[in-house]
Amino acid sequence: MKHPTPEHRLDVVTLGEAMLMLVADETGPLEEVQHFHKRTAGAETNVAIGLSRLGLRVGWGSRLGADSMGRYLLNEMQREGIDCSHVEVAPGERSGFQFKGRVDDGSDPPVEYHRAGSAASRMALRHLDEDWLRGARQLHVTGVFPALSASTLEVTRRAIEVMRTAGRRLSFDPNLRPTLWASQALMRDTLNGLAVQCELVLPGIEEGFVLTGSRDPLAIARFYRERGVRTVIVKLGPEGAYYDDEAEGTGQVAAFPVAKVVDTVGAGDGFAVGVLSALLEGRSVAEAARRGAWIGARAVQVTGDTEGLPTRAQLQEAGL
Repeated sequence: MKHPTPEHRLDVVTLGEAMLMLVADETGPLEEVQHFHKRTAGAETNVAIGLSRLGLRVGWGSRLGADSMGRYLLNEMQREGIDCSHVEVAPGERSGFQFKGRVDDGSDPPVEYHRAGSAASRMALRHLDEDWLRGARQLHVTGVFPALSASTLEVTRRAIEVMRTAGRRLSFDPNLRPTLWASQALMRDTLNGLAVQCELVLPGIEEGFVLTGSRDPLAIARFYRERGVRTVIVKLGPEGAYYDDEAEGTGQVAAFPVAKVVDTVGAGDGFAVGVLSALLEGRSVAEAARRGAWIGARAVQVTGDTEGLPTRAQLQEAGL
């Protein structure tokens, strides 16, 4: 695996909110569940954890409340080997959390968020260390963090600008959260504005419909490629993934078999882990999409967001 040069202390950095996730131990409406267990949640931190488990050097920038939830989240990220040197623990502020239901039929589990006014949502430009950003080979962006507040959108835009100017890689996963936006049109226009500044975009087929107006993977990919994006990989769920790359052309990879879908949450983050790790190792787009499909298939067979993310040894055992 390729390692950072002295100029690049990290392989990937990401900015985003980590939340404490309380996962139900039994099925049924959340208000009737009596027992939960703690896990971490957050699109950006899911990716950070997955990349770190594969041996990449990953940095995460954010803010947490100086509360028990914040301490738990920080400890878990550090335990995963993530550079948390640019995570501010803010006295008097609170960390976000969520309740997640349990399902046994493969449907999307109910999720209830409690994140408004969290420490992460108050991250501003003064909290952004641009030298730290430039010390990484790549910035991974999702559509969640810029949706939290006007200031996190400003931070995201500045981070992208810094990394583009420095000639670093940029990847974007839409991770749509419509309830965080004033309107679907605002969400679409804002996120597409971020996406077209990145060289890699990873929409799902339904996300692509919201963002481009088409459910045709070829049309979704073409929408971004025509706007300057070098590589687009469209996640097709049980149909695998379609890719359109400036150098390699177009193609499709098959999905990996899944014995039983347990929980689809986190599958897209797992897919991103596979794609980013492979491309950073110098593998082809087709190989990257295949690795992403394999990790995504693992992710839907477990209840948590990160339990399906493999180690490097598991990846090698699978021949990926």
